[in-house]
Amino acid sequence: MTESLPRNGMKGSIVLFGPPGAGKGTQAARIVDLTSKPQVSTGDMLRAALSEGSKLGIEAKSFMEAGELVPDEVIIGLISERLKMDDAKNGVLFDGFPRTIAQAEELAKIEEVSLVISIEVPDDSIVRRIVGRRMDPETGEIFHIDFKPAPESISDRLIQRKDDNEETVRSRLNAYHQQTKPLSDWYSKLSEKTNLRVISVDGRGSIDEVAESINLELEVF
Repeated sequence: MTESLPRNGMKGSIVLFGPPGAGKGTQAARIVDLTSKPQVSTGDMLRAALSEGSKLGIEAKSFMEAGELVPDEVIIGLISERLKMDDAKNGVLFDGFPRTIAQAEELAKIEEVSLVISIEVPDDSIVRRIVGRRMDPETGEIFHIDFKPAPESISDRLIQRKDDNEETVRSRLNAYHQQTKPLSDWYSKLSEKTNLRVISVDGRGSIDEVAESINLELEVF
């Protein structure tokens, strides 16, 4: 019996990464629709493991309650379990993982990654995107002072979320550049001796423009 493939025929998993505010969540949803690969978020897996009270969930909880980062081996354990599920047989879309080279090395031991997509957005553009966000506390809708101004009728009640300030955003960007950005070079070197494909996408365009750039790359497979 022939094994079924995702719509674009690509087996193996996809890694999607980019700086905070680059639009990864929006593009991830579109990649899932196009490839039929399930989206895998370590945050979602941790919450599920905690809720289910699994062995790994209990182990993770002990670190979280102590205010410590959950160790890579626990995260890899959760991912290993997730990859055993039927919907992951042709690969998954990793959203927000790996974050470091050490995590990428561990992931390579248990899963084949066929494609790495890096969404590139300059720091100043990220700061402008995030610092300009405003939320309607009554509906939860997000507006932007430049890109999506709110109607005048509700402008007085809009709030800026606590973390949407330049100091916090630049701190998060610094952490990204130090920990996650080196993944691009690591995966590029890996691609030289494997069938892995690594692409960079300009994330400064509209949602549709960025999606189209990604779709063109996906069509190669």
